[in-house]
Amino acid sequence: MINLLLSILLPFLLAAPPPADSPRELVASGRADEALQSLTQQIQGNPRSAEAQNLLCRVRFQLDQWDAAVSACEKASALDPQSSTFVLWLGRAYGEKADRVNFMKAAGLAGKVRDSFERAVRLDPANWEARTDLAEFYLEAPAMVGGGKEKAQAQADALAKLRPAMAHWVQGRIAEKNKDLPDAEREFRAAIAASNGGAHARLNLAIFFLHTKRLDEMEQALVAMETSTMDRPESLTDGASLLLRTARNLPFAERLARKYLQGTLVEEEPSFKAHNLLGEILEKQGDKKAAAEEYHKALALAREYGKAQAGLKRTQQ
Repeated sequence: MINLLLSILLPFLLAAPPPADSPRELVASGRADEALQSLTQQIQGNPRSAEAQNLLCRVRFQLDQWDAAVSACEKASALDPQSSTFVLWLGRAYGEKADRVNFMKAAGLAGKVRDSFERAVRLDPANWEARTDLAEFYLEAPAMVGGGKEKAQAQADALAKLRPAMAHWVQGRIAEKNKDLPDAEREFRAAIAASNGGAHARLNLAIFFLHTKRLDEMEQALVAMETSTMDRPESLTDGASLLLRTARNLPFAERLARKYLQGTLVEEEPSFKAHNLLGEILEKQGDKKAAAEEYHKALALAREYGKAQAGLKRTQQ
């Protein structure tokens, strides 16, 4: 009887389409167009879904659409004001917008960034990402909007128990601000040790070498990063971006970008951005045809992504 039932149902089971990816999975994989469509439908069905609004914010964030990101994140945090994660993303959206407006508007937004990050930490003192972002704000913002190295130090002290490697990174950034470059390098190397040789800490050492104009050492750090424990896969494309920015060893930059696309994709580096980056690297090497193909791949995932639109236009001129 069971075998008969299976024989009847099997053709239907085989013909059934695979289950659709969730909006969170779409966001994580960088399929922005599909994520936007799915989230729009979800919000229409349930306008009070804080989770959907937060994910919508994060897609808009990926697309560099800062006003839309702020709007969605404001709705998410209003619907669930006790979520540390939602408030953290609101602060991030405010921060990106602040970087792209005039001084007066930026000063007002900086206060919102600070308030959001501080609130995210209050809501969840164990949220190490919120503490890290808050520490970075304190280091980069002027005192008039709440910045200060002493405040960053307090976050480093708290991170020492939560994420030792990130605590060393903050300490290194503080030392940089104090122009104590030997101590800064020691802290960045201590972060590598604390992360068991993780790729992200090695990337941060490479960034330090960029800041100090030690470009050969920057490249060496990226070579070491490539074969390290890939605790943050986006370190590969971040490293490729450093090489593109400094016009150094572009074939290596291309290899890093391709390695990322062939491995684990994460929200921090959506696949459409990785394709766009690879396109920029190929374009810089003079291969416009291959670059255009990568821009096409980026736009197939995120047709609203302005950088890929501009890149495709350049390569078709």
